[in-house]
Amino acid sequence: MSVDLILFGGTGDLAWRKIMPALFQAFRHGSLPANCRIVGVARDDLTDDQYRVHIKSRFEQVELAKRPSDEEFSRFAQQLGYLRMDLSSPPDYARLSQLLRQRQADGVVMYLATAPALFTTVCEQIAAAGLNGEQTRVVLEKPLGHDLASNRAINACVRKVLSEKQIFRIDHYLGKPSVQNLFALRFGNSLFEPLWRREYIANIQITIAEELGVEKRGAFYDSTGALRDMVQNHALQLLCAIGMEPPINAHADAIRDEKLKVLRSLTPWTAQTLDQHVIRGQYAAGTIDGQAVPGYQGEAGVNPDSRTETFVALRTEIANWRWAGVPFYIRTGKRMAERDAHIEVNFRPTPHAIFRSPQGCNLGNRLVINLQPKDGLELHLQAQGADPLHRRGTPLLEPVQLDLDFDKRFGAERVGAYERLLLDVIDGRLNLFVRSDEQEEAWRWIEPVLEHWRQEPSGPRPYAAGTWGPSAANTMIARDGYCWSEES
Repeated sequence: MSVDLILFGGTGDLAWRKIMPALFQAFRHGSLPANCRIVGVARDDLTDDQYRVHIKSRFEQVELAKRPSDEEFSRFAQQLGYLRMDLSSPPDYARLSQLLRQRQADGVVMYLATAPALFTTVCEQIAAAGLNGEQTRVVLEKPLGHDLASNRAINACVRKVLSEKQIFRIDHYLGKPSVQNLFALRFGNSLFEPLWRREYIANIQITIAEELGVEKRGAFYDSTGALRDMVQNHALQLLCAIGMEPPINAHADAIRDEKLKVLRSLTPWTAQTLDQHVIRGQYAAGTIDGQAVPGYQGEAGVNPDSRTETFVALRTEIANWRWAGVPFYIRTGKRMAERDAHIEVNFRPTPHAIFRSPQGCNLGNRLVINLQPKDGLELHLQAQGADPLHRRGTPLLEPVQLDLDFDKRFGAERVGAYERLLLDVIDGRLNLFVRSDEQEEAWRWIEPVLEHWRQEPSGPRPYAAGTWGPSAANTMIARDGYCWSEES
């Protein structure tokens, strides 16, 4: 199969940090079609050879295990090319059309690694140049818009020139092996399904914590914030995977239909819940791994008076028969105590205690689904240990843990998120991509939060870098009688 992959924004941050390393790994693993031509598109005045040198220099900043040797890159570079384009210039799209007509590839992938503001322009120009045929697939990066109205506008424009099966709205979290194993855990095993409901589950917590700050993305992040950057997409997709009903099959629309039902079942916001169930924060100066780091307002590209949130914690519920009354907590932030993404399912304790437990010990079972940096499952149970006081009667229970490490079981060199998703685009598989109605429903749900923040004078709560966020997030979950996982 011959494929032309056109990478708009081909010299940008996303291209060299994520997309090119993923394409190289696919090349290294032998899964990238041998007849795949990769063409970087940007405004920089570069030749093909200069672009190859540029990409090779960027690989020096990729983690060591994923860097190509000189010989590997020399072979990979044979598939790389470059085209200088002004994305608003029709004559430049005519040149792109001429380039593509030179060999009439079986498939054309156009990856828009650009600012979302350019999505409509690029798609309109693609159509005007006659490049939107059935063999064309367009990949749209997040965030798709900055609110519900802009998301609808972008989707409406894109759907005018492309069918839904040609549009691949990417959320790289869905490509993570750990998230795919979440679907396997739920729908490939019968063990947990009878317990996966309100009668047995007390609460569910989703944490996506990062040690890093905004790095070189200060200007972008300052206009986006954690709610748009993480909650509207990654966190809500994880919530859907946890909360959805079993799909009738593994086809894309069957899965996405069930996720959409979850989004439509999220409890609507009220004035009271907006005040009590949503916490926003912004990191101040602090210490990470013993090194002093600046506060968010001191980062390059950030407004020194910025009110942009770098932390969000919230509480919601899914209003249906399976989940009614079960709180779902979402927490995400930058410059937190450690890099950690996981889902914690907290089961209800036994209805009648016949064993003793150590003071302060929670006897409820926990299932922890680790997403990063670990990839695996932890099942926290209670067992009778070596109790020196067993002769006094009631046995003493102790917490024990079953730990399944997927990296050890399947190997750490499994296909990465972007590699998996890029190969799915080439093959036309939509299962791990987001449909437009899903996206719109997610924006509709968070829009009241954005509006509430616009009217709230206090702004985000400060928290020291290297901590778990504002103390108000602990207060929020404590009102229900629970605590975050690092405190349990």
